[in-house]
Amino acid sequence: MAVPEEEALSRSRLAKLIADGAVRVDGVVVTDVKTKLAGGAEVEIALEDAVEVETVAEAIPLDIVWEDADLLVVNKPAGMVVHPAPGTPSGTLVNALLHHFGGALSGIGGEKRPGIVHRIDKDTSGLLVVAKSDRAHHGLAAQFEAHSAERLYLALCHGVPDAADPRLKGVRGVSFEGATVKITSGLARHRTDRQKQAVYFGSGRHAVTRVSVEESFAGVVALVSCRLETGRTHQIRVHMAHAGHALVGDPVYGGRRKVSARVFGEALAERLNGFPRQALHAAVLGFDHPVTGEALRFEAELPEDMAGLLAALRG
Repeated sequence: MAVPEEEALSRSRLAKLIADGAVRVDGVVVTDVKTKLAGGAEVEIALEDAVEVETVAEAIPLDIVWEDADLLVVNKPAGMVVHPAPGTPSGTLVNALLHHFGGALSGIGGEKRPGIVHRIDKDTSGLLVVAKSDRAHHGLAAQFEAHSAERLYLALCHGVPDAADPRLKGVRGVSFEGATVKITSGLARHRTDRQKQAVYFGSGRHAVTRVSVEESFAGVVALVSCRLETGRTHQIRVHMAHAGHALVGDPVYGGRRKVSARVFGEALAERLNGFPRQALHAAVLGFDHPVTGEALRFEAELPEDMAGLLAALRG
């Protein structure tokens, strides 16, 4: 396949574009890099226009959990975008970091996302590690690529993903490790809605999520812990919805699922149904320090909105 040289598309970037559903062959989206091309096939690659965003330092408060000469761990609030984009050029975590560091961040992640090794969604709260030096960025990126970093999220979901539930046994990609529900699939952009991710089998980027029930509330809502083996875009949200247990408050993957007032009463049901974001929090982050080799592990308590909802469910 001939690709214009000016686009500078590497094999790895092409593979990612295919996995993300940005490639069509004769008008049909292809998400498998091993797809065979017939002679004369027309290949269309959807490339987003590169828009330069001037990133300025902003004095935005940060909840810093740990900091040394090479890295920083921050507890990101819900509602904060991680890095600037054309629609959100300011008010992001990167804007705040540039102010905190006086402009000194590792540049390996690219000009638009300096120091950023991994991301969490705008409306997901919790722990992120940021590289302050290039050597830290290399070392952290290698751990995330090898899936050796520990990432555990707490979430409130509809229903109870119990390994004993016979319905779950019939969901493709779902298996069990004792009481833990394991969800395995490929993930790639939705074929028709490019703002969403979707589950695929035999294509897409490999994704594994392990889910354990921490508490059940009348069998209607559950507090679950989700441990990531891989870290794909929207992974937990997509996998939980695929398993039939969409997250409370998820505006993209939650569908129209509502909690009945007959179970919890009108006030609590209204509070659950009106929760303004996906109830998802990056609670635990563990990794080896990329310079010293020290094993580090951090925990962040639930933010006020999720903690209050959980207290109401317990009450």
